[in-house]
Amino acid sequence: MRQLHCGRFDLLLDRPLLMGIVNVTLDSFSGDGLADDLSRALEHGLQLVAEGADLLDIGGESSRPGALPVTTAEELARVIPLIEKLAGCGVPLSVDTVKPEVMREAIAAGASMVNDINALRSPGALEILADSDAAVCLMHMQNDPATMQREPHYNDVVGEVLGFLKARALAALQAGVSRSRLLIDPGFGFGKTLDHNLELLRRLEYLKSLDFPLLVGLSRKSMLGQITGRPVADRLHASVAAALLAAERGADILRVHDVAATRDALAVLQALKMENKSSETA
Repeated sequence: MRQLHCGRFDLLLDRPLLMGIVNVTLDSFSGDGLADDLSRALEHGLQLVAEGADLLDIGGESSRPGALPVTTAEELARVIPLIEKLAGCGVPLSVDTVKPEVMREAIAAGASMVNDINALRSPGALEILADSDAAVCLMHMQNDPATMQREPHYNDVVGEVLGFLKARALAALQAGVSRSRLLIDPGFGFGKTLDHNLELLRRLEYLKSLDFPLLVGLSRKSMLGQITGRPVADRLHASVAAALLAAERGADILRVHDVAATRDALAVLQALKMENKSSETA
């Protein structure tokens, strides 16, 4: 049975898992930033667990297009108190950061995963993960949040994303990060046009050739707004549809804002798959 080793947790990957998003930022693209209210952020995290989240992803720095970086001290002040309070919630905690110092402090505070949109390219990041027992998600991004949506270009978006992720996974393995702790993310919306995003989703199974668990984050993203014409607050239905399409194409972990709705949709999909298996063995 496939597993992801994640600190003191070993996550079975026999079904798509749900990673609930807890933004402790001031400028989240989805309008759910809770940087100024620790008690509400804690309540939100616990609610996502009650709704069926298998992991929580805690981020203290916005990565929306055009976002500017925050200081290390400010990011630490946002995420560490929340990680400490959620450490006993029963599911692994992921810290969404590119900063090695935040990675180190978050792991010490109880985080079991690092979700890095920069794929451990910051100096010292590889060493910190190699010296830990935490899982790490390596994501593809063209340029950086401040510039990534300025005319992104690829000759072959799927091939280039796959090549980048393969290279970063190799770098992590060579640094001493065990294979059982690695997962990859194609980075929907991070330096990609609508056409790029659709091509990645259409051919998502090609990324499975790397044989690492695959994390996908499509929830409420601008590509869904481009398709439906709806503002970010009204993208629930499109987000659930996108999550199901990703799950059908091999996503192992779905990073979502709306855990309960996505959980229910996945339950229907899983029931259908089980019925198909029963028919095949009858």
